[in-house]
Amino acid sequence: MKVGDKVRVISGDNKGVEAKIVKVDRKKGLACLEGIGLIERKLKKTQYNPAGGKKTIHQGINLSNLKLVEGGKTAEKKADKKAKKGAK
Repeated sequence: MKVGDKVRVISGDNKGVEAKIVKVDRKKGLACLEGIGLIERKLKKTQYNPAGGKKTIHQGINLSNLKLVEGGKTAEKKADKKAKKGAK
């Protein structure tokens, strides 16, 4: 799976939702999806950020909980096979 591929969540709270991949962390096995798994982090006051505040970040979803819908080579191959079966 790569950035920009369309995937479907197959388990968890967001089961059945389709979204695009924004970021992939291959070492941890997580993918960040557009509009899913957003959390707010509180920021301490610092010299560079004197007001502090909140920041919205993506919380990753395990790659094993995702199914490729569109964009990958396997999805294209499956679509080709279905098209050939329908043509017969």
